Amino acid sequence: MSNVPKISEAEWEIMRVIWKQSPLTAEQIVLQLPGEIEWSDQTVRTFINRLLKKKAIGFEKSGRSYLYFPLLSEKECIRAESQSFLKRVFNGAADIMVTNFLEETDLSQQEIDKLHKFLTEKKERKTKERGSDEDQIKR
Repeated sequence: MSNVPKISEAEWEIMRVIWKQSPLTAEQIVLQLPGEIEWSDQTVRTFINRLLKKKAIGFEKSGRSYLYFPLLSEKECIRAESQSFLKRVFNGAADIMVTNFLEETDLSQQEIDKLHKFLTEKKERKTKERGSDEDQIKR
């Protein structure tokens, strides 16, 4: 995960477009951006160049155009950003982060059920891992 570069909020907008569909030209990226984003072609090209330097995206030449594609998966970037946020804001304490989120967020019953299911499954996996670790130690 240490090889995942820090991506700015604006660069995330470009990455979302590229993750959704690629390869794309710069012009196609501009057209795919959400309506509320009104960046000039030059601004988009600046962000593309930053992402190229960070090795978050790559390109291939196609005629007179460049086609851009992701070098990092969305999941990798989300994981890195989540870890960075957790360390920066909550000093690495996931339980405090989750507690804060749950206290500040109005969840539907469906969301609560989904979280409960996730935590139950996570607990079961941890219990199984602990059991197999103990089996290996006994050997």
